[in-house]
Amino acid sequence: MHPSLDYYAHHSPITDPGVNEILLRWLPKEVSVLCQMVQGVMIHPFEAHRYEVRLRRERLRELQLRRVAWMLTAIWELGGHHGLFRSALPECRLVGNCRDYAAMLCAILRNQGTPARVRCGFARYFEPGFFTDHVVCEYWKADEDRWALADAQLDLVLRKAYRVTFDIADLPREQFILAGQAWQQYRAGEIDPARFGLSATGPRGLAFIRTGLLRDVAALNKVELLTQDAWDINGPENEQGMAEADLALLDRVAALSLAGNDAFADLRSVFEDDLRPRMPAALQ
Repeated sequence: MHPSLDYYAHHSPITDPGVNEILLRWLPKEVSVLCQMVQGVMIHPFEAHRYEVRLRRERLRELQLRRVAWMLTAIWELGGHHGLFRSALPECRLVGNCRDYAAMLCAILRNQGTPARVRCGFARYFEPGFFTDHVVCEYWKADEDRWALADAQLDLVLRKAYRVTFDIADLPREQFILAGQAWQQYRAGEIDPARFGLSATGPRGLAFIRTGLLRDVAALNKVELLTQDAWDINGPENEQGMAEADLALLDRVAALSLAGNDAFADLRSVFEDDLRPRMPAALQ
């Protein structure tokens, strides 16, 4: 096995289920089925209305559950001690966002010895003509010798709402733009950063591409950040005032994030030497 695949087949401190490992031990291996199981125990706060659920404000604290072990404990308690083996009523599901769905699927796959990692980028399937800040799981399809993307958040309700007809367990690459791709396209003048962000009528712009790239590289180094974690190497909303060295660093990071398994050693090196020292201590 390639060193990179062995690396991603093992847990990070964040995906490690800890004492809750037994809840993941006998799950099926088909990714589409695993997505359904994750969907049955989690609910996105922005989508709760589609399930006729009104979440109490205090339940939003569940979005702060950084580690999968903590998430599994909450799922066990909310779902009447059924874990992932049985879908819970929507109002009894863990409140989580795209990162949490991706981290849970990633943890299940790693627990089965399947190389998997969280990926940050932009989905094209939520708003026409807009690239929505989003997080999915990428896993290794050994029989096809390639990485595949899975969006565990898209259950039947959401697929109908957003008219998604493609396979959510093997996303077409044109439907999800990795943050490194977005950065490269921006630097080449091929895209408008105003089309990237939370929504076409809400927060958007270059900062989402830049921080998405940093979060993606962190996840590739098994630091699976929360979406609300603040980490950037530059404050302004555009590249004016950014040091040339920082721009060059982001260019290199973007290239390595897209370069495949053979770039693994360089990707690990640039993160540990150039990026991790600039990451807030509370996030490491």
